[in-house]
Amino acid sequence: MTNKSCPNPLRPQRGSKMARRAPGWKRWFALLVFALVLAPAARSSDAPGWMHALTNAPLPSHDDKTEAILMYSEEVLNVQSNGKMKGTARRVYKILRPDGRKYGKLHFYFDGETKITALRAWCIPPQGKDYEVKDKDVIETGYNGVEGGDLFSDLRVKSIDVPAADPGSLVGYEMEHEDRPFIFQDEWFFQESIPVREAHYSLQLPPGWEYKAVWLNHEEVLPTRAGTNHFQWVVTDIPELRKERQMPPDPAVAGQMILHIFAPKGDSTKSFATWNDMGKWYGELWKGRQNTSTEIKQKVAELTKPHPAKLDQIRALASFVQDDVRYVAIEMGIGGWQPHPPEDVFVHKYGDCKDKSVLLSVMLREIGVDSYDLLIFTRRGVVAPNVPPRLGIFNHAILAIRLPDDVKDPSLLSVFQHPQLGRLLYFDPTDDGTPLGEIRGELQANYALLVSPTGGELIQLPQLFPTQNAIYRLAHLTLDERGILQGDVQEFRKGDSAADQRYALKSVVTESDKIKPIETLMAASLSTFHITKASVTGLQQRELPLRFDWTFYSEDYAKSAGHLLLLRPRVLGVKADNVLETKEPRKFPVEFNAPHHDRDTFEITIPTGYEVDELPEAADVDYSFGSYHSKTEKQGNVLRYTRTFEIKELSVPVDKAEDLKRFYRIIASDERNTAVLKPTAH
Repeated sequence: MTNKSCPNPLRPQRGSKMARRAPGWKRWFALLVFALVLAPAARSSDAPGWMHALTNAPLPSHDDKTEAILMYSEEVLNVQSNGKMKGTARRVYKILRPDGRKYGKLHFYFDGETKITALRAWCIPPQGKDYEVKDKDVIETGYNGVEGGDLFSDLRVKSIDVPAADPGSLVGYEMEHEDRPFIFQDEWFFQESIPVREAHYSLQLPPGWEYKAVWLNHEEVLPTRAGTNHFQWVVTDIPELRKERQMPPDPAVAGQMILHIFAPKGDSTKSFATWNDMGKWYGELWKGRQNTSTEIKQKVAELTKPHPAKLDQIRALASFVQDDVRYVAIEMGIGGWQPHPPEDVFVHKYGDCKDKSVLLSVMLREIGVDSYDLLIFTRRGVVAPNVPPRLGIFNHAILAIRLPDDVKDPSLLSVFQHPQLGRLLYFDPTDDGTPLGEIRGELQANYALLVSPTGGELIQLPQLFPTQNAIYRLAHLTLDERGILQGDVQEFRKGDSAADQRYALKSVVTESDKIKPIETLMAASLSTFHITKASVTGLQQRELPLRFDWTFYSEDYAKSAGHLLLLRPRVLGVKADNVLETKEPRKFPVEFNAPHHDRDTFEITIPTGYEVDELPEAADVDYSFGSYHSKTEKQGNVLRYTRTFEIKELSVPVDKAEDLKRFYRIIASDERNTAVLKPTAH
């Protein structure tokens, strides 16, 4: 499935995403991205009064880095008795800095279920006349944010480049829409990356209709009544959602209100009250996509015939869908959520994540193995037990394979014992870099919707051991009296560390390009180096570790200090991180993609005529979230440096930020430490 509103987050230009088609119009107009569009013809015309009223309005609290302020936003949703929705959206931005000009470049996303009926924009410059951009001046194009998005999706984009969006100007727009939602719900995201002075939301329901509002990351605000079944909410002085490195995704921390809307005696499948309801809705969509074909049956027989063991048969089918069915998303109408018929996916050998999952499910059924759909968002925090179910909350689909009782193997790590369904093996058919039995880091400890014949259930996927995602590096090196370091290095990678490199090298054809990761590693640690020989093995075998072997020399590695030689025992690899070395206090947890465990061993033969005068102290630090241990030893004429670095928890809360900062500072100090060699006494 493809996330139509943004590029694939799995990996650049790759992967599988479940369509986040907005159930309401808010999704499309709220995405304001910075991109160059052709400027429409502008006219001198007065901006509306609701914009001019903000000309001299006081600004909310902000600092000198603030690019712009959202002075006013208003979202009106009118639900009609036939289930259609009409609405209006207004926004006014105050541009404060040159970088804030991007708020004058507006992009409104819509699809076949949404019609933008009117769209106008204005600019009130600090001096001179107002500018207006009318609906007929808007540029409409297809969406190319994902591969094939302009050809295989009904998502469209209307773009406006508002003139004179310079510092001091007010930029505003008004958009009217009509929507035919699959599900009666809406989302009000009122917190943004810039301060918000004032935000309004208005809901008009037909007689007998009801709603339920759920507030996330903000205290609940009760509505005022503006008439029969007419409700209004107002929030003011909302601080900006300032970006921090390795912070949770915006939907996990931004202030928002989720609206569930219920018809009096309408179709109950048009509303989600529980995760079970949502699972039933998805189950109905996917139920009709379980048909096999003669060709599928024949392929299953061909793939499994050489493998009498059930686990080997499962692996063979999983590998086929991983490797032979390429990722292409075709998203038209309900196709944002419903997979295509598996017989079509098999014949054409392409599909998105839900297509690949349903095809594998059908193939597994041919060998007597049941499986269940699993919907997930590819970053932790967006889906959680305290978050209400809503359409568009998931952007990816994987599979939960029910393991037969006799299938037991130590390589099957991503397994959960379900009280009713038995042992479930979680597997991502789209991820061609991760073998059956494992799941990549962003899915671990993440919540997902398990869709079974009885409905839906929110479950948490397992977190694998850190040693399953590892880099092991061993170097045998020699130092001469001139300070030149040379020797051989072996590096083994597994888990995400291997999968990421395999993906980066997937399309590489020349041998010289295959060693780019080695060059990057060396450049981060050495001022000068020369690689004389290098090779990579295991590139196509995801079940095995990925291995790099290379030989290098580095001139002037050891530094002379009078008659002494100073050298750094930690030759390669940087584990220290300055993520918390900022002036502003940390506001959000620090998120890690996956647990991991790395180990380095560097053995350096010291030059003849020298002996060790001084060794760095060992480093030993152990927190709940991670550990680091290193030591430097003398073994004959060999200096031996060993270290282990481990991340054990995937999220470090703000109250542990100082511990994490101290953790990285200890590592940084250890990575800089030097050993001292002196001439041997005669």
